[in-house]
Amino acid sequence: MDKYSEVLSKYDLNLNDNVIASEVSDLIGKKYNENNTKDVLNFLFSCIDLTSLNMEDSVESVWRLVEKVNDFEGSRPDIGNVAAVCVFPNFVNTVKEALTADVKIVSVAGGFPFSQTFPEIKIAEVSLAVADGADEIDIVINAGAFFDDELDTFCNEILELKDACRESTLKVILETGLLKTAFNIKKAAVLSIYSGADFIKTSTGKVYPGASFEAVYVMCETIREYYELHHKKIGIKISGGVRTVEDAVKYYTIVREVLGNEWLTPEYFRLGASGLTNALLSL
Repeated sequence: MDKYSEVLSKYDLNLNDNVIASEVSDLIGKKYNENNTKDVLNFLFSCIDLTSLNMEDSVESVWRLVEKVNDFEGSRPDIGNVAAVCVFPNFVNTVKEALTADVKIVSVAGGFPFSQTFPEIKIAEVSLAVADGADEIDIVINAGAFFDDELDTFCNEILELKDACRESTLKVILETGLLKTAFNIKKAAVLSIYSGADFIKTSTGKVYPGASFEAVYVMCETIREYYELHHKKIGIKISGGVRTVEDAVKYYTIVREVLGNEWLTPEYFRLGASGLTNALLSL
């Protein structure tokens, strides 16, 4: 048995997509209403990574985004600020210069969103983003290596990028819409955590389908099993496809019921749902 088979053997990979869909439906049906409260909506706002990842981003547009975050700081005693501002690596320094609010700086890196470039470029991009002030780095898995079962390449790349993060948090994007099956999602989640991920994240939201309730359920189950084995918490970020407040509450419900209240903090729970900021504030 090689080391990857040994790692994977510690987890329940005997998964049936139809059974999981039924379990998720039942869970949401039973628990959604008790979680659909004003306090939960306020909490969800404080877990948002406010994101700008557009082709037309510029120093000026990113600066304006950060000024909105600065202006919100302390303006609503009932709601904390967003958790972070997330940008391309070349704008990390702009965010650092503009930011006065107490929120994190997140940078996508490593050839986002496809993870298709030289490994040396990925490492350099992560290193430069961290040097410019990124508190957190969001990378995408090497999907080609995963599907070809080149697990040394898959895992070693994450290990090297984690090392390049130094003290910064590493979020690994599984791109669950590409992985599709519960088996693939769980396998990628286990290997990503094994290789140093501090968070596992659903999607880039750029090409493939975004988050789904079933994918998040499988990811939470993986995190729970890892915690039971190693007594270390891994965070979860849900992004791509969180289009309504109702969806956000449903994702919150899954995290709460599978992982428990200890994960209900921006330290371990994030939403890539910038489009919901105004909707959450208006409720």
